[in-house]
Amino acid sequence: MTGDRTRLEPVSVATHGNALWEAVSQSEDPDQWTWLPYGPFADRDAFLAWLAEREASVDPQFHAIVDAETGQAMGMCSFMRIDAANGVLEIGHIWFSPAIQRSTIATEAIFLLMRRTFDELGYRRLEWKCDNANVRSKRAAVRFGFTPEGVFRKHLVTKGRNRDTAWFSLLDDEWPANHAVFAAWLAPENFAEDGSQVRSLGEIRAAAGCGNP
Repeated sequence: MTGDRTRLEPVSVATHGNALWEAVSQSEDPDQWTWLPYGPFADRDAFLAWLAEREASVDPQFHAIVDAETGQAMGMCSFMRIDAANGVLEIGHIWFSPAIQRSTIATEAIFLLMRRTFDELGYRRLEWKCDNANVRSKRAAVRFGFTPEGVFRKHLVTKGRNRDTAWFSLLDDEWPANHAVFAAWLAPENFAEDGSQVRSLGEIRAAAGCGNP
């Protein structure tokens, strides 16, 4: 999946392993692994062994998030719980290196996943789920145009603790308006010479009248 700033490539230890380990090991984000069912990793070998398992996985289907300008892998994401018969899938296992958090690369990565889901696969429903205590993930879901659907209480046990799961969705009939919002935000004219955004994704969404309830 290729955008102007971002590529999503099937994850490969040989191609992405070293760069992803560098991104992981240099991160100072205290919550980097708090909400994921794996990590932190003891060392490079442990991480690469884990990544090899992700490379072999069919569902979830893991991708490296690559900076199109530098070719450097900067994070990961996946399609998961793929239900072709009903046209439903989920995006998850999303993590960004600090260098691309809240960046055009991160936002375009989500856009590429959406575009594949609706425009290429013709699916009806895209889901986003996270621990209900993960405030950042819930804010991101709303920013990206997902609609909150409620909380599944005591849905999972993650790393020995209870997880109440917040559910979000984006539907095929909501996609055209959201596609236009992403296109307007990603447009070159929406960024100043220093790279700062002129209008936020939320501002564009509100002006287009396709905000969340």
